[in-house]
Amino acid sequence: MAHAQSKPNWFAIGISIAVVVVLVALGAVVVWLNNQATDAGPAPKGDIINSETGAITFGEGEDVVSTYVDFMCPACNSFEQAYGQQLQDAAASDDLTLEIHPIAILDHLSQGTNYSSRSAAAMYCVAENNSDKALEYLNTLFANQPAEGSTGLTDDQLKQLAEQVGADKAASCIDDGTYLKYGAAQAQAHEIKGTPTVEINGKRLDIADINTELPKVLP
Repeated sequence: MAHAQSKPNWFAIGISIAVVVVLVALGAVVVWLNNQATDAGPAPKGDIINSETGAITFGEGEDVVSTYVDFMCPACNSFEQAYGQQLQDAAASDDLTLEIHPIAILDHLSQGTNYSSRSAAAMYCVAENNSDKALEYLNTLFANQPAEGSTGLTDDQLKQLAEQVGADKAASCIDDGTYLKYGAAQAQAHEIKGTPTVEINGKRLDIADINTELPKVLP
């Protein structure tokens, strides 16, 4: 006697297909969320900006000094007080090349206003639109540095400081938050764990070595 041919279980097949569809959709959502978290947004452009590395560059000297700074970081301000003017003068005379990387790792210290990201974005706006005022704006941001744990400066105040140094063309860029994601993305891309981070000719210095190694390349 012939056995009855088994019929396909369309219900089970339907459930399996539905599960696969849900898993694919969930996977797509996870990928999208991960991309959103690491999305750098548009890269700033300009004569003094390297859109690939995020460096704002001054001078054409043989030795290259790269600094990674967060404008909410008191230690960065102390570094600028100690070496900022010497580095800027050396770059102006082409005794070295100075690369400044505005990054954001201290957003959690500004009561939800993301000041580190906003100030880094403002710095890029000035460097892109008023490149001749970029160093003056950097110095002004540190001169007006808010305390850690405060809300930081508002966007209007960041614009006012830009106008104060003559960087009027940066206003709409600051208003739009054009480079709001860029500072945090650059911190991640360069694996910045603390600031200031300093490199000489591509070699990253331990914080304890800055005072001994940096003077060697200064005129």
